[in-house]
Amino acid sequence: MSTTYEAAPELPEVLAEPRKRGRIATFIRRHPTIVAGGGLLTIMILVALLAPWLGTVDPTAIKPWMRTRPPSAEHWFGTDMLGRDIYSRTIYGARVSLIVGFAVALLSSVAGTALGLVSGFVRWLDTPIMRVMDGLMAIPGILLAIALMALTQGSVTNVVAAITVTQIPQVARLIRGVVLSLREQPYVEAAIASGTRTPMIIWRHILPNTLAALSVQATYICAAAMITEAILSFIGAGTPPTIPSWGNIMAEGRSLWQVKPFIVFFPAAFLSVTVLAVNLLGDGLRDALDPRMAKRL
Repeated sequence: MSTTYEAAPELPEVLAEPRKRGRIATFIRRHPTIVAGGGLLTIMILVALLAPWLGTVDPTAIKPWMRTRPPSAEHWFGTDMLGRDIYSRTIYGARVSLIVGFAVALLSSVAGTALGLVSGFVRWLDTPIMRVMDGLMAIPGILLAIALMALTQGSVTNVVAAITVTQIPQVARLIRGVVLSLREQPYVEAAIASGTRTPMIIWRHILPNTLAALSVQATYICAAAMITEAILSFIGAGTPPTIPSWGNIMAEGRSLWQVKPFIVFFPAAFLSVTVLAVNLLGDGLRDALDPRMAKRL
């Protein structure tokens, strides 16, 4: 009678799962701000994506007989001056803030990086590009955004464009500073001496080394863009009133703040949590990507 034995699993396969869990636990212990910020931001993104299913009623439905009702089982966050459900409007408002924040961060990062790379590496273009950036930075960002919105019609696209213009100089100056230090490195000088073309040097040797600083800056731009969009909408220079946004909701309830604070409180709370999540993520990325901080951890 023959007996068959199953082969025992190899040692690497047995240890793979515990090692993976150990890496995850180590990452959470070393970078709690990334985990906290990323978790909160993920929740807000899910809220925005699932707004049609999470919202209880149409956010634009007007019910004059239900004006300024306090929070209840039917209207969780209460109703505004036109009887619209604040909960549904707040949920849908997450879409506007996140779209504006992510779009501004992406567009300003791309444009600012291009200008910073050219300005930092091509010496004869440094002065004209930086003088234009200094001129834009001389104007307070919110005033420049208001001025640009005054020349256009209120829409999400125009809000993104106006805020992007105010954020490009910050990215350009940051990338320029990084490039000025990188272009003196031996490997860059060796590439120049070997006859490598300037675009190829920038693409292969300079750009990859700017991504760490750029990713951190992009998170701060995203948070600033969401706040700026709320300010523009609050003063009537941002998205039109027909589009639910946190700034619009707060603007509609400011006259009743003392007697009906819930109209302003809930969208303000969602905005604060979202901005906090993005800032936590940015702080965590800064610490994780900084070699000096990595050595301390």
